[in-house]
Amino acid sequence: MEWFLVSPEMLGVLFAFAALAGFIDSIAGGGGLLSIPILLSAGLSPAQALATNKLQAVGGSFSASLYFVRQRAVKLNEQKLPIALTFVGSTFGAWLIQQIHADFLRQILPVLVIGIGLYFLLMPKIGEEDRQKRLSGLPFAFLAGGCIGFYDGFFGPGAGSFYALAFVTLSGFSLPKATAHAKVLNFTSNFGGLLFFILGGQVVWGVGLVMLVGQVLGARLGARMVLNKGQTLIRPMLVIVSACMSVKLIYDNHGSDIAQWIGHLWS
Repeated sequence: MEWFLVSPEMLGVLFAFAALAGFIDSIAGGGGLLSIPILLSAGLSPAQALATNKLQAVGGSFSASLYFVRQRAVKLNEQKLPIALTFVGSTFGAWLIQQIHADFLRQILPVLVIGIGLYFLLMPKIGEEDRQKRLSGLPFAFLAGGCIGFYDGFFGPGAGSFYALAFVTLSGFSLPKATAHAKVLNFTSNFGGLLFFILGGQVVWGVGLVMLVGQVLGARLGARMVLNKGQTLIRPMLVIVSACMSVKLIYDNHGSDIAQWIGHLWS
């Protein structure tokens, strides 16, 4: 079992990035786009980076969830079924990702994330206030909990945004209320996925625990801003984070092809 693979100086950098990722993630999702690349640049293998990222993400999502529950923005007794199916989906996804490659998801994910950003950008009235539910009970729990939970355990980037979108469009929640409920399911899927990564022996515990502390601090600040600033903060953050996620994912998938294409244009 590895506890520390980086220098003390790099631990400080990882702590700072984790705090920023926790802040962003609690508002709009997408914090993994900061934490995973910095873990890779610190020298962790891809498997170690994904597993350690789950550990530190659990801290941030738990901190934000606890704040929302204590502020009575979320009633846990009303979310038992979505939480249960989220846990089942995420554990299955985390098991499956260790058996197969996720290349197909990497290709289609930028399109999905761009769609989320455009949805909130072009539909300014969505999420201003609670609306009539379109789905509830088991169908909602399966789609918003089981399916997105599976995705979060299997791959992960943008899961918080997908949860929030589900609560806005299917449950008719306002954007702040949807963000609060999304974080509870996000914690559940992070925790479920972490269990299987622990069994796989890939978690770098020292690094993950240091980053977990940063995540807790950043996520708590972000959670407070969600309830204080409402959709005036969440909507632009969702659009900006979705755009940044899309650019990053497209570059990761096709960066070399884009560089060659630009080179041909200039030659």
